Amino acid sequence: MGVLPSPELVERFRAVTDAIVADIGTLVGCESPSADPAAVTRSADVVAEVGTAVLGAAPIRVERDGCAHLVWRLGNAATRVLLLGHHDTVWPLGTLERHPSTTHDGVLRGPGCFDMKAGLVMAFHAVAALPERDGVTILVTGDEEVGSPTSRGLIEDEARGARAVLVLEAAADDGALKTERKGVSLYTVRVHGRAAHAGLAPQDGANATVELAHQVLAITELADPVAGTTVTPTLLAAGTTTNTVPALGEVRVDVRVPSAAEQQRVDAAIRGLPARTPGTTVVVDGGPNRVPLEAGVSTALFDRAARLADALGSPPLRRVAVGGASDGNITAALGVPTLDGLGAAGGGAHADDEHVLVAELAPRTALLSALVADLLADPPTNPHTDPPTDPSAEPGVTGVPSAPTSATARTRGPRP
Repeated sequence: MGVLPSPELVERFRAVTDAIVADIGTLVGCESPSADPAAVTRSADVVAEVGTAVLGAAPIRVERDGCAHLVWRLGNAATRVLLLGHHDTVWPLGTLERHPSTTHDGVLRGPGCFDMKAGLVMAFHAVAALPERDGVTILVTGDEEVGSPTSRGLIEDEARGARAVLVLEAAADDGALKTERKGVSLYTVRVHGRAAHAGLAPQDGANATVELAHQVLAITELADPVAGTTVTPTLLAAGTTTNTVPALGEVRVDVRVPSAAEQQRVDAAIRGLPARTPGTTVVVDGGPNRVPLEAGVSTALFDRAARLADALGSPPLRRVAVGGASDGNITAALGVPTLDGLGAAGGGAHADDEHVLVAELAPRTALLSALVADLLADPPTNPHTDPPTDPSAEPGVTGVPSAPTSATARTRGPRP
């Protein structure tokens, strides 16, 4: 641990709360739905402008498959602390007309304010206040809400050399930090059958809809409520016309798991479910998208943050496990110490009542700034840059399971 901060740091950020709120409003005022590359590009321009004004340094702009990401590498040293966030949101263009950005009675509202544009502004102000920021990197991605398809490699590259990753996703209820996140697997289960006239010769067909019904029921049975594993069929489509035996159908499946072992169990099971309808085959695409963020990778960082919060005069810090995933799952899979939920306090993520509690911006930004300073002064080990303490240990082996590799699509015929 470095030198403990004092409550005066909170007061420093209270003095600039109006500026923080104004910066959040600027980011919220530029809508950035993940599925609209032009909107995400416009948002990246605004985030770069605000970040440059606060930090006094311009970002590196990274475009991948048309998606705009921003990287601030501060100082001359290699990355020691990575602050991670995203500027895309789930809200479609035009949402601001129905839900404009406002601040009233200590509550800031607007689409994307809580998840997670407030967290970006907090990161900028927290780092700007540091007496020394050599080795701090801020990465702001543009596709987190859709699973980080273009930014995953960038996140992994930036995180590998870091001693710690601090994720600026919004806090859980009552300002709790997120020390565990479920892993996510996403699947498309397709059924191939054989078309026939539904009135003249249905017996000549192989009904993909009937087989999909069997698959959906079997898939739901893979859930384990006791373990905390959910397996949820979501989107479903089949058939072409009302008088044709469907030759094709598919269902999307969302899986959430608390551990790598559960993720592997469900993956093997969903790929092994047999077809039951004669003449049909089943093809499974997809697989693990994010491995779980398990407590072991966050505990030491949480303990640091709790001590710092106490020194700042804040209430005791809480930790929780949550079902949603974030880019913190990606960095945790590398074995890099990762702490999530360091962004704004409030609520209503992805909902019409999305909001940020203004009074909590100063103490939470102070905590973030103090945590970055402490990590720079006394960095934890990184399995990718520090040799293992056990000479017999293999390089890179940690207590955190590596990400499962998605298997190729498998085709199955009906069970005998």
